[in-house]
Amino acid sequence: MGWALVAEAEPHHRRGWLKRFDPRFWTVDFARPMMASVTSDTPGALRVETVFYRKQDLAGLIWEAADRWDHPLLAYETKRDFRHTQLKFRWRSGGVKPLDALHGPTLTIEGRDAAGAPRAWYVRLWNYAEGTSENAVVSLDFDALTGGFLLPAEADPVWAGDIDRMFISLVPPTYDGGDGVLGAPAAGWAEMSDIAASGSGSVLAIGDVVMPEHALGIASGYDDSYHLTPARLVRQMVQLGYRGDVVHYVGMSHYMRLEAAGGGFYASLTGGVLNAPCASWHAGFAAACRDAGLGVIWSLSYELFDAYCWDDWKQRASDGSPALTGWEPPSTLLSPANAVAMGYLQLVARAFVAIGAMAGLPLKFQVGEPWWWIASGGRICAYDAATTAALGSASVAIADVRGPLAPPQLAMLDALGVLLATSTAALVAAARDEAGAAGLMSHLLVYLPTVLDPAAPAARRANVPLGWAAPAFDVLQLEDYDWVTGGRGAETAGARAAMILRLGYPIDEQHYFSGFVLLPEQRAAWAEIADAADDARRAGVARAFVWAMPQVARDGFVTFDGEDEVQAFDAVDFPLAIGREAMVATEFSTQIVSAPSGHEQRASEWAEARMRFDAGPGVRSEADVRALTDFFRARRGAARAFRFRDPFDGSSAADNALPTATDQMLGTGDGVRRQFALVKRYGNGDAEQMRSIRLPVATSVRVSVDGIETAAFLVTGEGEILLDVAPAPGAAVRAGFLFDVPVRFADDRLEVSRATFLAGEMASVPLVEVRAPW
Repeated sequence: MGWALVAEAEPHHRRGWLKRFDPRFWTVDFARPMMASVTSDTPGALRVETVFYRKQDLAGLIWEAADRWDHPLLAYETKRDFRHTQLKFRWRSGGVKPLDALHGPTLTIEGRDAAGAPRAWYVRLWNYAEGTSENAVVSLDFDALTGGFLLPAEADPVWAGDIDRMFISLVPPTYDGGDGVLGAPAAGWAEMSDIAASGSGSVLAIGDVVMPEHALGIASGYDDSYHLTPARLVRQMVQLGYRGDVVHYVGMSHYMRLEAAGGGFYASLTGGVLNAPCASWHAGFAAACRDAGLGVIWSLSYELFDAYCWDDWKQRASDGSPALTGWEPPSTLLSPANAVAMGYLQLVARAFVAIGAMAGLPLKFQVGEPWWWIASGGRICAYDAATTAALGSASVAIADVRGPLAPPQLAMLDALGVLLATSTAALVAAARDEAGAAGLMSHLLVYLPTVLDPAAPAARRANVPLGWAAPAFDVLQLEDYDWVTGGRGAETAGARAAMILRLGYPIDEQHYFSGFVLLPEQRAAWAEIADAADDARRAGVARAFVWAMPQVARDGFVTFDGEDEVQAFDAVDFPLAIGREAMVATEFSTQIVSAPSGHEQRASEWAEARMRFDAGPGVRSEADVRALTDFFRARRGAARAFRFRDPFDGSSAADNALPTATDQMLGTGDGVRRQFALVKRYGNGDAEQMRSIRLPVATSVRVSVDGIETAAFLVTGEGEILLDVAPAPGAAVRAGFLFDVPVRFADDRLEVSRATFLAGEMASVPLVEVRAPW
């Protein structure tokens, strides 16, 4: 699988055109606890659904000059000059302040004036409307647009030459600038239809790249995409080459209805299960996926936004503290033993399955990462009132689940596993019952670094219960992103084997989730994520997914099939006796631009050198010719790469001598990391160059930790070392090794004759290094 990160689109990527204010590209945003969504199910129209809980709630329907949400290959151009643009649309609304009211829908424009000073203008839409306050045609000419409530008395002319964004504000009917909780949630809506932009400033270039279909699947989540239209999200998935099923996490903070209680807002079933904006958005998403030929795996977890969760629903540690995740603000974990919490979750599952059924999609449902939360210090959160009551005398104190445990403590973990498995079975049963005769495919997503934490081996009794064993679910899905991005990806193979042994799902009944990258400055982690997805596919999983679409778009990640075929590699050695006499060339690629004055600008295009060899000098006999010809045929000429031992540089030792355990510094321990890549360093100080070693001779590798040689390691298939125990923080990890270079024949033609070597002439057998395909 090939992949790349695209920082920004080149001009030739923008080969499409977009009318400014296209309804698919508006967004919506707001402050908690209110909820809103925007959909664009028909051309030229959009609809906003809102639900207000407080008098001061406000939703903004937003158009941005810069496209911050689309993949660089699919984004529209940044054009802050809105002059010579006219916008016309029909406005209809209900349950929000009408156009003619004080605090009615106002177009707030944020940008700079003609002198470059930042400022904002407030354009009352009613001043440009014809019709009634809830059904009118609005016409805006950005060359003659004026802010102010009363015109012309309060006129504030807009300068439209440098605009960052604009938004239309929507507020509840009782909005008056004050605060306070509404007596009951208030639903509202607004529609813009017959949207038409005209004028010379109304056209934007837009990326319209269509990547070839590939085998990698995509995952997404509502909490990260609630502000986008479903049409915009699905467009990106399809044009980036993703096909088949989309794993859609319904989230933990935006789907629920809320009720006011005790100064807060809590998950509620009053009036239904899902709030109206969420239900509308997901209906549009399901329909868009269906029309694009995509399926949807609806993913629901036991995680809930902590501020919205009733206190008795939460898992709790023995000191009464709730299970809180590391997000800010935090989410919490629902107790599998709490019947009310689990009943609520079952109704949520039914609601999303029903949306899929309404769209005519094949019905697929995932229980996402259900577990008993383990807080800092190894404190398992299994002491909420419902769990304690369910376990009875089996509930005993476990101060640290990572330490040695007595038989009663192990029995408690087993009992917790039964509670967890029973709750997931009931959740799937509810989803399956909702699906009815249409049938439902069930999935279980398990997060390996937590449930198979090597520091807490007994925790799997609770968090990988035997009640999950096949055929409890149709598909087992595994993810391990902390391992992958933390340099511990080699642990996945062993964890996958442990899951097969414990639960019995064969590899072809498993999916794998690779990713994710939390922050933009961590985008280099996509290299490990792509490699991990490739490893899973080679291992034989039925499907590999990348998590998640918002990060893919933000970082410009693209993938494509076919590079593996180009980089085909055979793990065989070039005939060593012939290779010992090879001539060696080390090359870089440097772009040099010379000025007429003789000064130069130099740009190095390669981070590492590439080697070239000529093995011809080693061909000394007819036996050598036969061996070489056989090897050449087996490699199909230049088609397949192989291992080659550099006669001058095949050891970690500086003088090409036998390796020692302290030759090369690999890194320092942090108490967690066990996996270290092999490298060889050349030069010193600022001029030091580090070479990645991908083909060590496995039997030659020697390792030391903090200066002491150890045999407690293995060499992974990717040529890295995996220590049995993570080195202590600050401990130096070093290694020595012999290594080969991945090369191919430079030509598809091999010419060697008896007359050549009998006459003392050297044959030419050129070889060229390839970048390792893993």
